[in-house]
Amino acid sequence: MAGEIVEPKTEASRKLSEERYAIIAGNGHFPFLVLDAARDQGIDPLVVAIKEEASPELDRKAGAIHWLSLGEVGKLLGLLEAARVNKIVLAGQVKHAQLFSSIPPDGVVRNALDSMHQKNTDALIGAFVRMVEQRGIEVVDSTLFLKPLLAPAGTLTRRAPGASELADVAYGREVAKKLAGLDIGQTVVVADRACVAVEAMEGTDATIERAATLSNGKRLVIVKVSKPDQDMRFDVPVVGPQTIRVMSRSNAIVLALDAGKTLLFERQRLLEEADGAGIAIMSSD
Repeated sequence: MAGEIVEPKTEASRKLSEERYAIIAGNGHFPFLVLDAARDQGIDPLVVAIKEEASPELDRKAGAIHWLSLGEVGKLLGLLEAARVNKIVLAGQVKHAQLFSSIPPDGVVRNALDSMHQKNTDALIGAFVRMVEQRGIEVVDSTLFLKPLLAPAGTLTRRAPGASELADVAYGREVAKKLAGLDIGQTVVVADRACVAVEAMEGTDATIERAATLSNGKRLVIVKVSKPDQDMRFDVPVVGPQTIRVMSRSNAIVLALDAGKTLLFERQRLLEEADGAGIAIMSSD
């Protein structure tokens, strides 16, 4: 319209318009939270969903979505370049057991595997991140849009751990940090300063359930930590209401977390269910 005054773009809005995000979606609720939070901030990312992991519900939620197998990294890289994506968020877990699945790898994956000395989770994701970044695509902090969901320091529930429970937490944190440093798992289950179970590939909830079968009815303390040099771009510890339900039926009464490095999904519901079950949740630096 003649005479219309057009406001110049601010530096922030200009930068936002130049950024093109994609979410690489694994399992669980994490991809949905990232997608909603990004949209709340004016960003509508492309979603690339992992066939073996992601929820089919993403089809209805995402504006633009592509489904690829874990073994189709070459196709993924081509897709990101064609869509001019310059930032990606890794959202959602890929089960460790997938490392030993029968999913056929493409040439890109096969070459990467052949050149690796170790094939643990960190090494595999690190190799993928390097491939992406070599193409000028930044892998950003997976909690970029979710900072309010990170656990603050302190006691988060009505009940605080007692003295003997705090002693179990201190012991469990020492064990869990060593375990996480070896990229084996990030959760340990403790009873009376004894380690009942450690997490490997089965995940936190299965570890708690296994501990319940071994503990002869003793009350359990769950310690879940970040890795010593936690890369917030991937494999960030996550806790949701389902873990609280598993704890409740497993006679687990304390959940100890790392502050600022653990995501609390459905936080209000999680804390309400913990309070209802008499479970204490604490987080510390």
